[in-house]
Amino acid sequence: MRMRIDTDNLTGDGSSVLQTNRVLRNTYFLLSLTLAFSALTAYFAVVTQAPPLSPWVILIGFYGLLFLNNALSNSGWGLLSTFALTGFMGYTLGPIINFYLAQGLGDLVFYAFAGTAFTFLACSGYVLSTKRDMSFLGGTMLALFVVLVLGMIASFFFHQPAFVIVLSSLFIVFSAMAILYGTSEIVRGGETNYIRATVNLYVQIFNIFVSLLNILGITNRDD
Repeated sequence: MRMRIDTDNLTGDGSSVLQTNRVLRNTYFLLSLTLAFSALTAYFAVVTQAPPLSPWVILIGFYGLLFLNNALSNSGWGLLSTFALTGFMGYTLGPIINFYLAQGLGDLVFYAFAGTAFTFLACSGYVLSTKRDMSFLGGTMLALFVVLVLGMIASFFFHQPAFVIVLSSLFIVFSAMAILYGTSEIVRGGETNYIRATVNLYVQIFNIFVSLLNILGITNRDD
């Protein structure tokens, strides 16, 4: 009696695993490059004492470059738009960091960086080690996104420290969930474009860093 092995399934599964590993490898490699480039543009803004950009300039620049990146994500130009977006966002951090340095609060920048790194590594590491499907977070993330949009609108009228702390905390929770969800999508083959995956993870890292800076800055002033 001869046993027949379904080589078609083996080949299909093998190629799927190879594709997933390739997307993961490319995503984390590009993410490391964009974070380094973002840090470089932030350093340039700090050294040159760049003035803070208007919130409208930041919003238009961010969403404009994000839209461009999404449109070009399937071509080589997507890499250029990725560095344009992350470089721009890094530059916007320069004036923020300068503010803390001028107040003698440079240690808070380090704490925010450490907290951001820990959160990202913990969330990504959990999904990579467990391969758990995190798609169940989708509904909660959508509801939380609506709350955050309303909170951002309200922040133009309410500037109480407690409100900023709550809003920043919600941003951290949302971003952590987005990292879990995004990493799961890559691991399980739902996201096959490493440029989109990189930008998604970068935006969540950026949000966590800025939110931690807000919280640490406010609590330090309260002290």
